[in-house]
Formats: sequence, C-alpha cells, structure tokens
Amino acid sequence: MIKIRVSQINGCAFCIGMHTADARKMKVSEEEIYLLNAWDDTNVFSEKAKLAFKLAEAITYISKNGVPDKLYDEVRTLFSEEEYTDLVLIINQINMWNRLSISMGNQHLI
Repeated sequence: MIKIRVSQINGCAFCIGMHTADARKMKVSEEEIYLLNAWDDTNVFSEKAKLAFKLAEAITYISKNGVPDKLYDEVRTLFSEEEYTDLVLIINQINMWNRLSISMGNQHLI
C-alpha cells in the first residue's frame, strides 16, 4: 500500500496501476485500495498503517518540511528498528522508481 500511496503523490499512473494489481494479488481489500488516497479520513487502516502513510508523505514531500522530529519519534514507538529501516527504504525506493518512470515517459523500465 505504501508503493501505491507514494505513486499517487508522485502522479505515476503506470506505477499506480502496477502496484494496485500487486495489492489485489496479495488480497488487499478493494475498500482499502479505494480509500487509500483519503487514508487520514477513514477508520479502515490501523494506527500503524496510518503512521506509515504519514511517514511516506513526509519523505515524499521532503523538500517542503523535511521529516519532523515528532513524526520520527511517533514512528519509533510503533515500529522496530528493522521495520523502520525497511519502511524508509521502501518509501525511497518507490520514489526513485516513480521519478524514473515519469522522466522516461512512463515507458516500461527494465
């Protein structure tokens, strides 16, 4: 779901389609997929998932406000060091792939 959310923010239609198809294969509910863009206004997602989305948005929009210390502290209370590291890597990885896809005209990347 992180990959979809970051792709939504970055406007990568190719990536949104690909990651949505992957989410469906992983049995993510249609409700979760449909409500992802409004994750903060719904009770469909767990507190941990919402915090992950909040971090994903902060990292994706990093040039605006950085990642606030308060958010960093919140994340560290619910995620282990390994989970936090994996989450940050996934968020940054999909940001990179979104930018490559968009800058290449959304051509299939190998």
